[in-house]
Amino acid sequence: MKVVVIGGTGLIGSKVVAGLGEHGHEAVAAAPGTGVDTLTGEGLAEVLEGASVVVDVSNSPSFADDDVLHFFSTSTANLLKAEAEAGVAHHVALSVVGTDRLQESGYFRAKQVQEEQIRAAGTPYSIVHATQFFEFAKGLADGMTDGDTVRLPDARIQPMVSDDVAAAVARTAVGDPVNGVVEVGGPEVFRLEEFIRMGLTALNDPRTIVTDPQATYWGAELADDTLLPGPDADRAGTRFADWLARQK
Repeated sequence: MKVVVIGGTGLIGSKVVAGLGEHGHEAVAAAPGTGVDTLTGEGLAEVLEGASVVVDVSNSPSFADDDVLHFFSTSTANLLKAEAEAGVAHHVALSVVGTDRLQESGYFRAKQVQEEQIRAAGTPYSIVHATQFFEFAKGLADGMTDGDTVRLPDARIQPMVSDDVAAAVARTAVGDPVNGVVEVGGPEVFRLEEFIRMGLTALNDPRTIVTDPQATYWGAELADDTLLPGPDADRAGTRFADWLARQK
């Protein structure tokens, strides 16, 4: 089976390509660096020739509201059009648990637009909703830092390692389209403060971490369970403490 992975040279995409290849599939990494640009449409027709499945794990290079909306709406429209012309049978996209509950954030509004475009396109599809990655604990802290203090909303999170995200995406790609959402999360639930504290402690980062009722998550207010997947979500196996121990 030929599977084209849009964003196939990035953190998740490169792991999806490797995993599919190990299982005997023809996995093709597509990105601007390989001559495929979903924003302009350059190279799409050529790379999609003979493809059965397209996996889109690309992300916007800028998270400014207008930029991220332009990226996801334009690249998704171009990709879906090219897929229809090429006869692709399954479109798989990586998105985020809680996207529809985070619409105060420009980034998540753009992801919601992407999901709506996929649903309306007519191509059989599967959308994988994953929780936050272990690798982004520091990035989350950086985005919520005020001086030397990290101010976090009072909410729970169920993070997972990027390897397990990629494995879930690859499994979905070789399965039948669900024409809906597949949710996946990590094996443990933390309070945001605990998750960030563990991540920064492992990096010997001295910032003070506090829970602040006024803090937002990329501009969105959180309820206690906004970032949590539903009860039927698949649970990945890698624990955060085990992953942190391997980083030393």
